[in-house]
Amino acid sequence: MTGTLRNKLVKTHNLSPSRNYIFGYHPHGIFCFGAFCNFGTDVNGFLKKFPGIRPFVTTLAGNFRMPIVRDYLMSIGICPVTRDTINYTLSQNGTGNAVVIVVGGTAESLGCTTGVNTVTLKNRKGFVKVALQKGADLVPVYSFGENEVYRQLIFEEGSRWRLFQMKVQKLLGFAPCVFHGRGLFFADSWGFVPYSKPITSVVGEPITVPKIENPSKEVVDHYHTMYINSLRELFDTYKTQFGLRDSEVLVIQ
Repeated sequence: MTGTLRNKLVKTHNLSPSRNYIFGYHPHGIFCFGAFCNFGTDVNGFLKKFPGIRPFVTTLAGNFRMPIVRDYLMSIGICPVTRDTINYTLSQNGTGNAVVIVVGGTAESLGCTTGVNTVTLKNRKGFVKVALQKGADLVPVYSFGENEVYRQLIFEEGSRWRLFQMKVQKLLGFAPCVFHGRGLFFADSWGFVPYSKPITSVVGEPITVPKIENPSKEVVDHYHTMYINSLRELFDTYKTQFGLRDSEVLVIQ
């Protein structure tokens, strides 16, 4: 997988081992390849680039209800994205911990395809509240190319198939996407092998967050706005370096 996808991890700022962190990963894509390769493994040198920082990639808790999938995820250190797990990681393991959360979740995956730069973030504030409660700094991460490795059929809002996807997502916790990649042996054929497109995960500047046991809505909104602005700045700063036009904008919904 890692050889096919040509992943790359870019560091923009130092991270202190004396702090804990919540990495907000964007966008989801179909399978979050960039999150897994760059933070779930050390294939691109995360531990060397960020000495003293231990990443913990999280995924849907529902994935741990499937026996074979559960065992595989646990064997590679993937954690369920539950409040209890995040609280434990940020409070029981000292400092230098980085919980990686794909903020947009499966809802974001329904809109991902080639040429799309849209993230689901406007009403996703739970990760900011947890960061405040634990005093964990927020770090935006944008993966250029995550949406390019598969091509998805996007159904119109209100269509029968779109409603079906939404119902399944609500029932099972994940969205059934209709997508394709390349064939196993021929690049111009259809299949489930991801296209050989580079995915570059850029780790942005940490936002220092105070520890507030019961943060008010106003405080949560304040740091959520700071996070959005930081993510936009990260996207705008690096977009032309990784294949996008200068006119491209990051859409936050």
